[in-house]
Amino acid sequence: MGKNLYNLSLQKIRKDHCQVISEAFSQQGWHKPKAQFETYLHYQEEGLRDIIIAELDGVFAGYLTILWQSDYIPFQKRGIPEIVDFNVLQKYQRLGIGSALMDEAERRMKAVSAYAGIGFGLSQDYGPAQILYIKRKYIPDGRGLVQNSQPLQYGDLVTINDDLVFYLIKEL
Repeated sequence: MGKNLYNLSLQKIRKDHCQVISEAFSQQGWHKPKAQFETYLHYQEEGLRDIIIAELDGVFAGYLTILWQSDYIPFQKRGIPEIVDFNVLQKYQRLGIGSALMDEAERRMKAVSAYAGIGFGLSQDYGPAQILYIKRKYIPDGRGLVQNSQPLQYGDLVTINDDLVFYLIKEL
């Protein structure tokens, strides 16, 4: 933890964030179009999601979204909100920014549910997030792998992509 997090601020997404966020991810070689964040801004305005933006020393560092009504049926049936699309820029990882985002998300989720849900992909790109979730005491929800919101069965053939997800849950 080389950087001082006293200058970390967490805030709602604003219109002026959309281009900044898109450009920041583009600089690290990731395609996250401005339109994605404009859509998130709309979801926030409609109360469908909370979008939490992290800035360190006034510079965008990461974000997290809370989907208040999960698309994942087991969470939906139990009223468990889900953390969806959680990213910290690579140059800001391992500084505690992701933990600060998760702390805030869990605080907000606890106001409406005794549990928090999260799903993650299985490729190496998700490795840092997978470690963070386990360290934060998230456990498997017991339903195995899911692809396109459908549980997989023994013998199913799959393609490793963002549609293949493993879900975790945490009691808050």
